Amino acid sequence: MESSAGTEGGSGAWDQVDLYRFFAFVFGAPSAERFAWLQRPELAVWLAGLWEDLGCDGAFPGVTAFADYEDYESTYIALFEVGLPAPLVPLQESAHYDSTPPPQTVLENISFYDVLGLRVDPARYAPDHLVPQLEFLSAVRYACERTPDAENGAPLAHLERDFLERHLLNWLSAVQNKLAREDSPIFRTLMTLLLAFARTRMRS
Repeated sequence: MESSAGTEGGSGAWDQVDLYRFFAFVFGAPSAERFAWLQRPELAVWLAGLWEDLGCDGAFPGVTAFADYEDYESTYIALFEVGLPAPLVPLQESAHYDSTPPPQTVLENISFYDVLGLRVDPARYAPDHLVPQLEFLSAVRYACERTPDAENGAPLAHLERDFLERHLLNWLSAVQNKLAREDSPIFRTLMTLLLAFARTRMRS
């Protein structure tokens, strides 16, 4: 996340930012650090630049700041964490499938993480939560970019695309559709940007 702090928006300004880690940060559980970043006056300019860079449809919708930390925290919890019988917009992949048992989805995620020897701390997030999925993709891309030759990097690039196709892109459209029905302008915009970025990575 440190690399995003100096982003100024506009074409190419995000080139050096690990966007997987950026989105893992902004969709993480509420914290003072996240709140401070989401309240930065430069945020609208930065995200408008990313919107342009990723070729998102339509005009940039702008950014609405939270009134205070309690507003941010309660909005996040009401959207993503608490609800009966489930949160309004769960950030767990298994919550969006009717035909696949949740344990199967969780195990499929873990099998991908095992390729890089990664483990998810269950005290933080479930294995099929958006944040560890993005952290895994960040680790895959990091390893791929530091592989010295294309032949050895090809399996890692395939791993990234395979996970995007089988998992991330297989459920985030449902999240986007649900967010569109809620009063959550910042998170709705961030999800649109995340989906655009993931689709860009699929084509790379």
